[in-house]
Parts: sequence; C-alpha cells; structure tokens
Amino acid sequence: MKTLILYLTHDGQTRKIAEAISAQLTGQCVIANLTENMNIDLMPYDRVVLGASIRYGKFNPKLYAFIREHKQQLKAKKGALYTVNLTARKADKNTPQTNVYTRKLLAKIAWQPQVVQVFAGALFYPRYTWFDRTMIRFIMKLTGGETDPRKEVEYTDWKQVANFAQQIDQL
Repeated sequence: MKTLILYLTHDGQTRKIAEAISAQLTGQCVIANLTENMNIDLMPYDRVVLGASIRYGKFNPKLYAFIREHKQQLKAKKGALYTVNLTARKADKNTPQTNVYTRKLLAKIAWQPQVVQVFAGALFYPRYTWFDRTMIRFIMKLTGGETDPRKEVEYTDWKQVANFAQQIDQL
C-alpha cells in the first residue's frame, strides 16, 4: 500500500504530525509540503492524507485550490483529512463534529474523506513575529489559554495521532 501525506503548515506542527502518522503506517509512505508543490501526481498512491492548520480562523487557500483541482483523483482514492488548530486543545472542540473549522471545511469542499480527525496544535511564542505573538496572545487570553510569551506549549495528543494512523491503515 502506497500512501501520500500532503500537508500545509504555519509553524511546523502539522508537518510533525504528518511525520508521526507516516512512521506508523504500513507500506510505502511519501510526505510532501503542498506549499512547495501543488502539482503532485496522485495516481501512484492507494491512499491520500491531507493535513492543514488554521491561522487566524482560516485554512491556507492552497488547501481549497488543491482539493478543487484534484477532486476526481481524491474521490477515487482512499482518503483521510486532519486539521490542526489551537481551539482543539479544548475537549469539546477536538472532533470533526465539534470543531467549527473542520465542520465548515467539510461543508465547503467537494471531497469527503473516509477518515477525518482534528488535532490540537502548538504554541511557539518565542518563534513568532511580534505581530503574531501579540495577536495569538490576545486570542489565547480571550479563550483561556496560555499567554506567557516565553513559553512553547505542545497541545497535540500523540495517542490521538497514533489512533488516527491506525484508522488510515485500515482503509
């Protein structure tokens, strides 16, 4: 079984999740960053996994463009989708049914993957630009999250990632 894992990331957590999924799948696995290459041939692969993160309430527009452009190929493959956002750090916002960003995405795209998951991302305050650090701290203050600009916090539940990889392997 050949699996292609495509991702779009802002700060690297979505890539890190892609790598963790890849390490647990059986068969050959290729990981690619959609930011660097939107013209990937899906034909050689049995399964396609898409991963995308949220920044300021929005997915990278390349996600929508890729799905639009490749929707027929995606529909013909076994498929999985995972989204990454800080809202998912809360227990009532970490499933495809309870995460507003993922629900809106699935309602908007023509492709409906067989397996969908939502993962909490990570905060990397020291790595952010001044603007991003300020904006994200403001958002986190409003939502009851970490606001110390010296901290890096990884909210990703790696057991949840492992379970998702098992679901993909069963496709």
